[in-house]
Amino acid sequence: MASEREHSSINRSIIRQTSYATEPAPSSDSAPAHGSAAAPTLPNGKEALADNPARDEPNGAITLAIEQPDSIREIEAFLDLALKELSALRTRSEEDALNRAADLILGREAQGGRVHVTGVGKSEYVARYIASLLSSTGTPGYFLHATECVHGSAGQLCRFDVAIAISNSGSTPELLSAVEVLRELDIKIIGVSGNPNSALAAASDVFLYAGVDNEGGALNLAPRASILAENLVLCALSVALEARKGLTREQYARWHPGGVIGKLARGD
Repeated sequence: MASEREHSSINRSIIRQTSYATEPAPSSDSAPAHGSAAAPTLPNGKEALADNPARDEPNGAITLAIEQPDSIREIEAFLDLALKELSALRTRSEEDALNRAADLILGREAQGGRVHVTGVGKSEYVARYIASLLSSTGTPGYFLHATECVHGSAGQLCRFDVAIAISNSGSTPELLSAVEVLRELDIKIIGVSGNPNSALAAASDVFLYAGVDNEGGALNLAPRASILAENLVLCALSVALEARKGLTREQYARWHPGGVIGKLARGD
């Protein structure tokens, strides 16, 4: 098949190259003048640059060296940035606040309360992960859809429940609307944000700082480092709860019997 021929002609050298199958030989009427060759056509319909080296392959394909963006420096810069931001967060985050959050959850659980985790945008995915993580480590957690919260989903919360609300800016309108409804239901709020002066921080019974100075990437816009920070802080909270509850391997194995982790927990 043509695609197989193309793939087999890729030269995996330091210079990244892409292969393009040659077109059928032109007729004598359309053949280029002697001594010249038509430039191969790229997938975007443009011809390859004249100074872009190409060579014929035995299978009839042409391997054409295409200049690629230098992403290596961007990758290295982001990895360094992520480590720097998380290290800085380690010095700024308050262990006392994490313990107060754990106290709040344990106190409400003793009264029959549960934990719900909510966020909007990328923070929604953090909320889903943390709800799952808490559930698997001894603290039943439930994801709460922030925008649906004001359209009936607030009914999933009961007296003595706790809500963990996540927003990097601390000013996400949909999340703040949900928090307002939850406070009217006497739900305790653990806010997680990179802005200690935000509306979310002001509305929280316990505030967990998860701020970064730079998200990473050329635009510095898409949530990257802030998502890592939110995960780090809430994973620390899960560790505190796990330790305070004295979770055993046997208990964990009952909740997580499947996969490699289940085997490790059982000692198989």
